[in-house]
Amino acid sequence: MTRSALLVMDVQNFTIARVAAPPTYLTRLASTIASARAASIPVIYVVAQFRPGAPEAHARNRTFVRNPTCAGWIEGSASAAVHAAVAPQDGDVVVTKRRVSAFAGTDLEIVLRSLGVERVVVAGVATSGCVLSTVRQAADGDYGVVVVRDLCLDPDEEVQRVLMEKVFVKQAEVVDSEEWVAGLDL
Repeated sequence: MTRSALLVMDVQNFTIARVAAPPTYLTRLASTIASARAASIPVIYVVAQFRPGAPEAHARNRTFVRNPTCAGWIEGSASAAVHAAVAPQDGDVVVTKRRVSAFAGTDLEIVLRSLGVERVVVAGVATSGCVLSTVRQAADGDYGVVVVRDLCLDPDEEVQRVLMEKVFVKQAEVVDSEEWVAGLDL
């Protein structure tokens, strides 16, 4: 049986507020996380955080340098914390990233390999950012990839639709959370 891990990416106070996530999103995500834990599937939180002053934001990196929102992801700030409704618990892994992809410059690959993970199940904010970059890099790394459609949010509804219906289906299985949970051995 292929070992999976649930990646919960950028579900931080700042990003949840920025995309105006509906309360049902956090409720659905919390339920899915609980189901993963009940099925002994590792839950890995990936958080975007920068040191004060964001020295990691290179002048050529348009995502961060032109984006004044880096201040929302400063290490130790309340805005950079994982939302309380879905906060990590003992036994969960937290990976800190300083780029868009969960893999770029992090130890995620080592964690996945050490846990024997062959398939990543992806949820997070924003679909056009961390979800897209992580899905592409995971697929290139020969992981099986599952994108949980209703657990991914993007501020642009058309971008969300195109990514889910036309892009991700080429490299991943795209399912809703109820469908994914129904397939777990609980």
